[in-house]
Amino acid sequence: MSTFAKRERLLLADLLETAGPDALTLCAGWRTRDLAAHLVVRERRPDAAGGTLIKQLAPRLEKVMAEYGAKPYEELVQLIRTGPPRFSPFRLKQVDEAANTVEFYVHAEDVRRAQPDWTPRELDQVFQDTLWSRLERTARLMGRKAPTGLVLRRPDGRTVVAHRGVPVVTATGEPSELLLFTYGRQGAAKVELDGDAEAVTRLHESGELGI
Repeated sequence: MSTFAKRERLLLADLLETAGPDALTLCAGWRTRDLAAHLVVRERRPDAAGGTLIKQLAPRLEKVMAEYGAKPYEELVQLIRTGPPRFSPFRLKQVDEAANTVEFYVHAEDVRRAQPDWTPRELDQVFQDTLWSRLERTARLMGRKAPTGLVLRRPDGRTVVAHRGVPVVTATGEPSELLLFTYGRQGAAKVELDGDAEAVTRLHESGELGI
């Protein structure tokens, strides 16, 4: 069984450690310390982590995030590297793969691509296919607010519809890049956009993609 989540976890921890606590990320308003606190709270404080989706829990999430953000940065990075506590469902390999493969990949790129000298990673085909499989299942959720119709296309021609509408824009790229694009990292994702010029501009500049 693949262990992409573990691989991306360790890479992300290394990137955070190297960048230090005050480096920029692609997450608007977040430095690396904020991102590290988010990752730790997500795995270790389910009582607060739901605040990302449930409005009533948002104040609690903000409070707990502040508490973890005040911890030594090195401690946060080590908590990410070593993983969730013993009895967390994230300890189960199947849960870890399902919940964390995309999460850690995207946030690793949030750290890497916020730096001026970044270059694209060479990803193996098995990992690209795994990301495509996830993208096929979540494309309509991630693209539901797109200001235009949106079709995602791999270089081999396989496609998935992220949003039905007109005019239609087709985004072409490797699954890893299309994933970043649908997660709202349009400015950093290496994709080609084809369609009506005005629609392409609207989609590229839109802040509506992602959850």
